[in-house]
Amino acid sequence: MIIIPAVDIKDGRCVRLRQGDMNQETLYANNPVAMAIAWEQQGAECLHIVDLNGAVEGIPKNLDQLTAIAKMLSIPVQVGGGIRSLDTIRLYLSHGIKRVVLGTVALTNTELIKQACKEFPGQILVGVDVKQGKVAVQGWTDVSETSPETVFNSLATLGVAGVIYTDISRDGMLSGPNLEALALAIQQSPCPVIASGGITKLDDIMQVKRLGSNISGIIIGKALYEGTIDLPSAIQAASSALKEDSAC
Repeated sequence: MIIIPAVDIKDGRCVRLRQGDMNQETLYANNPVAMAIAWEQQGAECLHIVDLNGAVEGIPKNLDQLTAIAKMLSIPVQVGGGIRSLDTIRLYLSHGIKRVVLGTVALTNTELIKQACKEFPGQILVGVDVKQGKVAVQGWTDVSETSPETVFNSLATLGVAGVIYTDISRDGMLSGPNLEALALAIQQSPCPVIASGGITKLDDIMQVKRLGSNISGIIIGKALYEGTIDLPSAIQAASSALKEDSAC
């Protein structure tokens, strides 16, 4: 299991949102590339980048920053937000992005996911973003009537490399992860799970790790930016997991 710092980009800046609300942002850096480099220098093994504008609008909106990060870093970078076509997947991967995260299309176009996994084996992740027990789409602006279990079942034969499971109600709140929901997601998912949302302190990392070997990574955002966790300590807490379980 590895620790994956998050860099969320909105209007070209590095921000964090409360529960995915685009109107509730905290600015942490005007230069996302410099922030990404800083996390690598502190020992990050992988970086999770989200194009927040792209997630809402359905097309890449911060491409220059995303590709600059991939070019400057030596560690793998995974990108999500507004990736809803094969052309966009090809665009990102051609610029050195290691993996892409597909969200909305997991509900609307499983055939695209299947084609993407066939063309880019091992490089396709699916984001399962959950609010009050239902999967949210369109950059978390809409909540569907679809349960996480339904999405997991649809992924069983598609060849997805992993799932990023996010509890939206915990995201950016520094309130701890929803361990009960995460444990159920791990049980239902046909592929390794990356946990996201609510990680606040080192004990949260240990509790998530105890959920089993199907957890391949933990994405941490606001806790790192606010200093309730420092990255080297988080990496040390997760370091006992086997290397082959890594998410990147």
